[in-house]
Formats: sequence, C-alpha cells, structure tokens
Amino acid sequence: MSDLIRDGIAESYRWVFEHLFIINIIFSLLIIFFQRRNPTTVWAWLLLLYFLPVIGFVLYLVLAQNFHKDRMFKMKEIEGELKYAVRRQEESIFRRKLRLRDPELERFKRLILYNLNESEAVLTDNNDVRIYTDGEDKFRDLLYEMEHAKRYIHLQYYIIRNDELWQEIEAVLIRKVKEGVKVRVLFDSMGCRGMRRDDWRKLQAAGVEAAEFFPALLGKFQLRVNYRNHRKIVVIDGRLGFIGGFNIGREYLGRNHKFGYWRDTHLCIEGSAVTSLAVRFVLDWNYAAKENLFLDDSLFEIPKYVRDGRDPVQIITSGPDSKYPKIRDNYLRLIHMARRRIYVQTPYFIPDDDIKDALVIAAKSGIDVRIMIPCKPDHPFVYWATYSYIGEMIEAGARCYTYDNGFLHSKCLCIDGLVSCVGTANMDIRSFALNFEVNAVIYSAKTAQKLEEEFESDILKSTIITRKQYSQRSWLIRVKEQFCRLLSPVL
Repeated sequence: MSDLIRDGIAESYRWVFEHLFIINIIFSLLIIFFQRRNPTTVWAWLLLLYFLPVIGFVLYLVLAQNFHKDRMFKMKEIEGELKYAVRRQEESIFRRKLRLRDPELERFKRLILYNLNESEAVLTDNNDVRIYTDGEDKFRDLLYEMEHAKRYIHLQYYIIRNDELWQEIEAVLIRKVKEGVKVRVLFDSMGCRGMRRDDWRKLQAAGVEAAEFFPALLGKFQLRVNYRNHRKIVVIDGRLGFIGGFNIGREYLGRNHKFGYWRDTHLCIEGSAVTSLAVRFVLDWNYAAKENLFLDDSLFEIPKYVRDGRDPVQIITSGPDSKYPKIRDNYLRLIHMARRRIYVQTPYFIPDDDIKDALVIAAKSGIDVRIMIPCKPDHPFVYWATYSYIGEMIEAGARCYTYDNGFLHSKCLCIDGLVSCVGTANMDIRSFALNFEVNAVIYSAKTAQKLEEEFESDILKSTIITRKQYSQRSWLIRVKEQFCRLLSPVL
C-alpha cells in the first residue's frame, strides 16, 4: 500500500513538472485577464511564476486571492440613516453652510466632501482627542475606562498575545461581564495565531462573546494571508473610543528586548465621532459572528459628553471590499494640499507611484517634507524595501530619519500644523489595498501641533539619513533593497 502511495506521489510530481510551462501560462492568463490588478503587481506575480515556478504557484494560491468582487459587509440596516446624514452634510458643504472654527481649515472642505462620499464619514465637531505615544499610558487609561464601563465594551485588535498585558485586560473583561456589562472581543485569525482555542473558550465560558475574523482552515493553515483585519478599535458605552497603532502584547509596553522601547501613536476620542467607530466595529462583528447587532439601537445611542472638546473628526475606513483605496486617496489628497510642511511617521514606507510622486513634488517645491522610519526591522523584506524608497525621498530634498530609541510603529501624517491623520494604516501597498484599516482625520490645529511636537521630540532620538550616508551604503544593502523593492507589490 505504501509503495502505491509513493508511486502515486512520484507520478503526480512528474506530471506537474512535465506540464509546468502550461500551468504557468494558465496562471499568467488568469492574473492578466481575469483579475483587475495594478500593472506593477501583475508584473511582480509574473516574475515569481517564471523564476520560481513551483513556489510562485503555491504563493499565488495562498496570497493572491481577490476580494474586490463582492462587498463583504452589508449595511442595509442603517443605510437609510447614514445616507440621510451624508446627504444633509453634502448639502451644507455645497451651499457653504458648513463652517469650520479655524478659517485656515476652509481649504480642506473638498477633502471632507470626498471622505463623506466615499467612506460615508460624517464630520463631527464636538470631539475631545487625547494622544498616546507610550504603551504604558495608553493601556493604563484603557483599563481605567473599561473598569468604569456601564453598558458594553467592544474590543477589536489585530494582534492579541496571551501574556501579562492580555491577562490583565482579560480579568477586567470577565469582571465586567459579572457586573452585567456586555463584552465582545473581535480578533483577527492571522494576527492572533499564537492564541490557543482554549484561551478563547475560557473567555466565552466566562460570558465574554468572541468572534474570529477570517478563521483559518485546517487548524492553523491560513489561505487568506493577505486580507487581514488590521483595525484596532475599542468602544466603551458609545461614550469614548480608542483607535491607533498599539496591539495587545508585552512588546507594545516596551518589554521585548528585541524591539526595546515601543513608540506608537494612539488616540482616545470622546464625542460624536465615537458613533462612527461603534458602527465600524458592528459591521466587522456582524460579518465575523454572523449576527445583526444593528437591531440593538442602544449600541448607537449618543450619550452626554463630560469633556468640552471642539475637534472636528472624520472616521475613514478602507479594505479589499472597497471599490476605491479610500485611506490611500485621503493621504494623497492631504499631501497635495500641503503648503508649508508634511510630517510622516510610518514603520513601512512602500508608497505607490502616486503617493511617492506627490511627496517628491512637494519636497522639490520647497515644502518641508520629513519622513521618519524605524532603525530596525520587524519584517526584513519590508524594511529594505522601505529603505529603497527613502533614498528617492532624500534625493528629492526630503529630510528622512531613522528612529533610534527602540521601534517606531506610529502611523501618523500631519499637514501644515492644521490637519492630522492617525490610525492603523501604514504608508504601504498592503495597507492601501489588502488590509482592512481605520483612520481618524482630525481637522484641528491644536491636535496637529501636538503631534508635530511629538515628531520633533522624536527627531532628538533619531539619526538623519544624509545623501552622503545613503550613497555610501554597502553593495549588500543595495542588493537587498533592489530585491525587496522588486517584490514590494506582493509583500
């Protein structure tokens, strides 16, 4: 029997290799004609198929599924209310009834309109925004706010590690359930692959509802590697929401020797924008848990706010279920609208041609373009692709820095000290098109200037990459850059 199996496997291998050319032709035609992809991505996959026939074939099956054809999240239950709010605000903009408190912000109305049309991102102007750059501060306040929850806690993270931080959060969640608070935890299958099934069963046994986004097939085997829910959202009682770059794990507290201090950017928003975060969580939850939380109106009640914030905020989302790359387009529009300065912090800088060209043009036009990346990689391929693009920015006249005080994970764009964009989306192709992301666009000079001050403080802990330094990099680094840049569309 074993001989028959071995012979069968050997025969299958022979057949595959004998027909490898035909198989590659079929997959090439599939890539070119049957899926709408960026030409750069098409060429990258074709190179993989022809230079690594077997491996490229497997990678295509695992990584190259296209989810653009079908909208994954249905919003029929609230579509009417959203459309009504969107149309009303559109009318206000067109009739020039929308007034922003800062006259300098008037030039961003077209961006507000775009986000309104594409993301149904209603602008709310009564928000208090708290900024966190340190994990200890963020999680201390998160635990405090969860302890004071009265009705519900909705918690969504890309990565959750079963370490001391999660155990502290878990204890609070279980305790709140016993007090009658409704607790839901939404996690990504790929990001939480280190968690065991027993960990989630323990949580559910205690009364916490848990849902898995894109669960793996056949145990840990994950076919949908590319299409991950990268969002980090916490909504408490509809009163306040957390959004930003921090996941749940000891490294985010700076307790991992490999990364050292973890520099990130996270927001706590109190105000009407929290309702947009609540809707986003429910959309994701409904898809993963196969239930309809929109039937529960209490989840979207707008409470009275204690703080007297005045920041206008739009919550924008994007993902492979979207027709257009909305967060990417928002970045692009902001860069084009800059007049004085552009500050970018991102761990992965792999822009598409439009974003890259916009930054190059801005730098060559005399705008103060500053880009900060980590000094160390968490994903080597992505890091060396990033370093390659940084070289082009330096040549254009941008000031580029590597953050030396640990690991930089912040996703932050600031324009002219007036508008800032903070959230989960990196400045790379994966965040633009492959991952489900969420960002907050804040039209506030006060908040933008605080973020710029944090950036300028980080410069003191960074090294500027000069043209001379970049030109003197070793041949090995140059090879790494070119190879990783070639593969960047599929990284």
